[in-house]
Amino acid sequence: MVRGALAALLDLERDIEVVGHAGDGRAALELAVKLTPDVVITDIEMPEMTGLELAAEIRRLGLKSRVVILTTFARAGYLRRALEAGASGYLLKDSPSTTLADAVRNVNAGVRAIDPELAREAWTEPDPLSDRERKVLRLAGEGLTTTSIASQAGLSEGTVRNYLSDAIMKLGAANRTEAARIAREKGWL
Repeated sequence: MVRGALAALLDLERDIEVVGHAGDGRAALELAVKLTPDVVITDIEMPEMTGLELAAEIRRLGLKSRVVILTTFARAGYLRRALEAGASGYLLKDSPSTTLADAVRNVNAGVRAIDPELAREAWTEPDPLSDRERKVLRLAGEGLTTTSIASQAGLSEGTVRNYLSDAIMKLGAANRTEAARIAREKGWL
């Protein structure tokens, strides 16, 4: 419903044409490869592939499409990760539709479009987690055992325990569940 409403709102703009929309990240990537849009608008949390993974894959493939993340996650950690993944814009869903249309125009012109309040917060607290710690902690937060995490991540159980221990220590958490909760709240997962 939200996807359709956004497409309809953007289609009302004389200088913006919506060329497609997808229900999950993998389908969005397939459309981006096929249609090569100037701008791809995505959420962070989607089935099959997150918006952050989508932005990174678009960059890895060398596609010319620029990515705008439109989300409810007003977390500085997500903004930083989005920019690191190659996103050119990061807006909150409660922004006025004119803000989104202006962001699409600006990003298409090569200018970043970032929610100003969130931009100020983004650099106040750095993400202490490495990519491996983040991946292992995300799986632990889903309730997987050390053995299951090791199997999914292609690591030994000892290495998984080390990554979890490091993440717990860096976040000042009492255990893996609390570490995952803290990291999720900060937008680092």
